[in-house]
Amino acid sequence: MTRARLKDPVHQHYMRRALALTRRGLGSSSPNPAVGALVVAGGRVLGLGWHARAGEPHAEVHALRQAGAAARDADLYVTLEPCHHQGRTPPCTQAILKAGVARVFYGAADPNPRVAGGGGAFLAAQGVEVTPGVLAEQCAFEHRFFFTHASKGRPHVILKTAASLDGKTATVDGLSRWVTGPAARRYVHRLRGWLDAVAVGVGTALADDPQLTCRLPGRRNPLRLVVDSNLRLPSGAKVLDPGAAPGCLVACGPHPDKARRQALERAGAEVLALPRGPGGRVDLAVLLAELGRRGITSLLAEGGAELAWALVAAGLVDEVMYFFAPKLVGGAAAPPMIGGAGVASMDQAVLLSRPLVRRFGDDVMLWAAVK
Repeated sequence: MTRARLKDPVHQHYMRRALALTRRGLGSSSPNPAVGALVVAGGRVLGLGWHARAGEPHAEVHALRQAGAAARDADLYVTLEPCHHQGRTPPCTQAILKAGVARVFYGAADPNPRVAGGGGAFLAAQGVEVTPGVLAEQCAFEHRFFFTHASKGRPHVILKTAASLDGKTATVDGLSRWVTGPAARRYVHRLRGWLDAVAVGVGTALADDPQLTCRLPGRRNPLRLVVDSNLRLPSGAKVLDPGAAPGCLVACGPHPDKARRQALERAGAEVLALPRGPGGRVDLAVLLAELGRRGITSLLAEGGAELAWALVAAGLVDEVMYFFAPKLVGGAAAPPMIGGAGVASMDQAVLLSRPLVRRFGDDVMLWAAVK
């Protein structure tokens, strides 16, 4: 492979345009990554594409088809290394060769063990000029759900919490509607539409009776997951709505009560019995591995405090999104953002990196990765 100037502003410009296209496939391409691609020649974009849905042509194919015959001797910019294996669709490398593309610039290397860099190496061996690593860090971040799933066999977990400025998620009476304003809540619905699954603990399900659906027009619903070790969820809970595809999964401990299980299944839930982990609760590592086997690449953990701590303590959180409202609730008994036993000393604290701050009306979101 040849390695051109990765900091060339022209190459970075087109890769940024390809990155913008990836967001159009979020929420519909999974378990495949939401890749973006551009065909460029003479300073003009001749074709663009993104991976719109699993099982349909990849981003490169859409862009090449749009460019048509003009793709010959053109440049292709793609956010992820082109695939070189036969999956539900043919290898993108074959489409690139057939189109006669002269140069391929890609951002992140594909972590899929079936690929292992094979796409770029194959194209280079066929005489295509290949330049990897253009905006590699940004491309890897954009495809982080796919990367986590490919490398760890589980979904990428985002821990999301809404709290007052003094860290309370509800009042002392358990009332949590509404901690944050409409702009922040609307963004959370967008997150639900982008991610594969959304999870709450049974305590939150009992206290708030949430639907956990995406209520934005044209967006899909995530899989709703309730972690309920002892099957306390009532069969009339809103989260069980069988009409809200793709359904609800209730994860419980082994040997669940037969009558409770049947009641939840009649209400439309799938009940998944799993081993118990720390504290006698559902083993979350086993649960996430099972979700990974089902092709779930991303999970939004929305509450409550005990589930948040259990995920953090097990090392299963990849990033956090904390929404803070400019209000003070008080009360020692009011629910905190994270519960559990906590750490004994500050040097044991879970560290976050690359924090970003974003405003939603009067509310503030702190977004950071877990180190």
